[in-house]
Amino acid sequence: MSEEAEILIGREGAAGLIVLNRPKALNALTHPMVKAIDAALVEWAADDRITRVLIKGAGERAFCAGGDIRVVHDLGRAGRQDEALAFWRDEYVMNRRIKRFPKPYIALIDGIVMGGGVGVSLHGSHRVAGERYSFAMPEVGIGFFPDVGATYALPRLPFHAGSYLAITGQRIGRGDALALGLATHAVASGDMAALEAELLAGAPVEATLARHGVAPDPAPLLAHRELIERAFGHDSVTEAMSVLAAAGADNAFAAATLKQMAAKSPTSMLLALEQMRRGASLDFEAAMSLEMRIVSHVVHGEEFYEGVRALIIDKDQTPRWQPASVEAVDPAAIQRYFALIDNELVFTARA
Repeated sequence: MSEEAEILIGREGAAGLIVLNRPKALNALTHPMVKAIDAALVEWAADDRITRVLIKGAGERAFCAGGDIRVVHDLGRAGRQDEALAFWRDEYVMNRRIKRFPKPYIALIDGIVMGGGVGVSLHGSHRVAGERYSFAMPEVGIGFFPDVGATYALPRLPFHAGSYLAITGQRIGRGDALALGLATHAVASGDMAALEAELLAGAPVEATLARHGVAPDPAPLLAHRELIERAFGHDSVTEAMSVLAAAGADNAFAAATLKQMAAKSPTSMLLALEQMRRGASLDFEAAMSLEMRIVSHVVHGEEFYEGVRALIIDKDQTPRWQPASVEAVDPAAIQRYFALIDNELVFTARA
């Protein structure tokens, strides 16, 4: 495959290797990339020569900073929502295939991992973090919601950290990711190539990762564990904001969190919190089906398009959210995002 291809896929030694190859676009996923990954996983699951899968991003800035949001925005604005939804449907099927993949699936993450990048890494068996690792689910900042399996994964993080990450879009580093279980191993960035070479050659996965592992970084989020748990353990964004405000202006973490939330879509924050509440009791397949319902309603609204306009297209950083405040959001409007759709995403027994 040409080095100019947006994704490089092939067998190397004992491994199936996936390279996300759009470094100038921070390796953002396109629809053809999604379909290529899914097809490769189907083939490799049945190939006895392949004992593990490795996935990495080209370049030094990003593993994968999400999906190609501009494309799906433009499709929706052109009234081609069905085409936009085909991207998400195929992506969610791929996310589920990674979750149920029968062999070690090892993501080598040494840079930004956001949105769609989380979907192609977090559900695998091993998430190896280099020093440049930076995790976020920032979708509420563009009038969207944390998808690609976040409905299942985030509610299962300790001390309601998943709700905190979903509602604020906060970035965290390797130390916090390890503490929360978002990453499974830490490796020096300079050692990542050697680790990859050994894994491609067929070295035992667990022993090799242990040998290359380094001590965990500090986890600064843990210092705010009690406040996060009190604020984001509520089924109300308003209550979360009240708890943070009550912490006092001299609490820098609380003040910074409130400032972050003030810039997000009020509708998206309430949607994300309800998503976290429901996701806690769902299995992975049910969570992905729920996300398909939500996105099917989102693409027929306005909030997502306004968010992408303000942050990605015009870049004026001043989205005009409607409603403009958390208090003004109709709870019934949030519930409508979870309504059944005509074309439900239904999974067969086998991934």
